[in-house]
Amino acid sequence: MAMLRPAAALARPVLRSSCGTAPVRAAARRTLFSRRQSARATQDFDLNKLNAKRRDYEQNRTAFLAAGALAGIVAFVYTAWKLKQALDIEREKEKRAVKCDAPIPTESFKTEAGEKRKVVLHDEEGREIVPTGHAVVEAFPRVLEVDLPVSQHPNGSSSPIADSISDKNGVEFTLVGLGMRTVTFIGIQVYLVGFYVATQDIARLQHYLVKKINPLATTLILAEKDALRKALLDAAEGEQTWDAILQEAGCRSAFRISPVRDTDFHHLRDGFVRAIQTRSQRDKAYGDEAFGAAMKEFKGMFNRGSVPKKKELLLCRDGQGALSVMYGGGGHKKDAKRDVMGTISDERLSRLLWLNYLAGNKVASEGARENIIEGVMEFVERPVGTVATQVV
Repeated sequence: MAMLRPAAALARPVLRSSCGTAPVRAAARRTLFSRRQSARATQDFDLNKLNAKRRDYEQNRTAFLAAGALAGIVAFVYTAWKLKQALDIEREKEKRAVKCDAPIPTESFKTEAGEKRKVVLHDEEGREIVPTGHAVVEAFPRVLEVDLPVSQHPNGSSSPIADSISDKNGVEFTLVGLGMRTVTFIGIQVYLVGFYVATQDIARLQHYLVKKINPLATTLILAEKDALRKALLDAAEGEQTWDAILQEAGCRSAFRISPVRDTDFHHLRDGFVRAIQTRSQRDKAYGDEAFGAAMKEFKGMFNRGSVPKKKELLLCRDGQGALSVMYGGGGHKKDAKRDVMGTISDERLSRLLWLNYLAGNKVASEGARENIIEGVMEFVERPVGTVATQVV
């Protein structure tokens, strides 16, 4: 049998243990250590590979997240741009759909001196109206007649609204200026707002504004009018001027709000409340309980339903600052019926609400503020006391 073994097997060295056990081959010992070293090297190689894969995954994940965020921003901007284009197209369609015998001018004309003037037209019944340039609410009445409620003041006296004029005829207000209220950065139009001053109190407003620039004058020349316009356009000085007028001049005034799209009382209330709270937080004088109660009462007035477009919301302020809120049918008829939503005697609330449209770093409608200032310029260029007689 030994003769049948291969020659390679005979050539292998054979080692025997000292105790006479079975022979151990030297090649088998080398193969055992070689396998351990190979396993350790393979393990190190696998960990490096996994770390590389994890690093690549994190890099790809970060890149995909950044690309997704960028795509979201681009999609948002593009959608907003397309929405604005669609709104512009709808406005153009509304304008084209309006049929009238004569075109309504949308901008105020200018005099030879380059100053702006409101365009005043007459409706089918001969009443004076001021075009707004909008297809939904085409015009505002130049003169408003309002039957204001008698509000009680803290001292127990009645409002001078009822004391100074006949309850039968109401109070006559003259339009000073108007503009559009827009929201969001794409300028969605919400409502048109017009500022009115009681015709009998225009002389008080004239007197205060003229004396602010020139204490010895009864009317302002061109250079003085430019100084007054600059002061009213300035955020700080304009707010100080109107704040003093509202507290000292005793002018009765009103804001007429007419939505150009369907809205609701809660939406209007939220805008008013935010404006009042933003301005009241600057001064500790508005932190007492009385002002808080007035704010609560003001919010309660607007617990109502929807406000369709073209309707009319009137915010009226009497000579002592009492606020009256009325809601009516809209339009520009003298006999328009208005429901009284409520009255508030704390003049601080109405003053802050008025300043939201008249002055400050941020106003509800920049177009309305500028148009109101131009209307004021028409007052101060005439002798004090002559504007009211011309209106009447």
